[in-house]
Amino acid sequence: MSAGTTAAPVDAELTGRRVEEVLDRLTASGDPAATVAAEELVRSLMDFYGAGLARILHLLSSAPGEPSAGLLGDELVASLLVLHDLHPEDRDTRIARALDSVREHALDVVDFDEESGTLTLRARQTGGCGCGSGPGAGAGAREAAQAALACFAPEVRAVDVRSEPAGPALLQIGTAPTGAR
Repeated sequence: MSAGTTAAPVDAELTGRRVEEVLDRLTASGDPAATVAAEELVRSLMDFYGAGLARILHLLSSAPGEPSAGLLGDELVASLLVLHDLHPEDRDTRIARALDSVREHALDVVDFDEESGTLTLRARQTGGCGCGSGPGAGAGAREAAQAALACFAPEVRAVDVRSEPAGPALLQIGTAPTGAR
């Protein structure tokens, strides 16, 4: 690929599913030798690309400045680094980065259950009416968070979005204007 050529966009999650589907088809074919060969091919390619990515990170980290910062914010590159266990950021930082990419949903981390892989989020109210953002807003926020987390923090297997409870209604207490009684 020349420097002027750009690669077609790739969805890391979709690619992973396609690889699994091909391996499942080979397994279903009943030829154990083909299944073993396909799994070995996938492992060899993963090792090869993982070693290349590790070398790239090493070379970038020894360069002046912080050239890897742009790479860590890219969904495709981040998902490859996580896949190969090379991502330099910890899980909580990657979760924050993912949620930062869906700021319009105003989500805060409440808890992460490592055993189930469930991330519990709180949706903050962003409007001034105190009425929330409607019954369908939680599903949209959950879908946006799941899509971002698939690239940056695939260890998050489920997302639970809870709406921030509406605060008590504000009552204005004061004296009535003169003559209003």
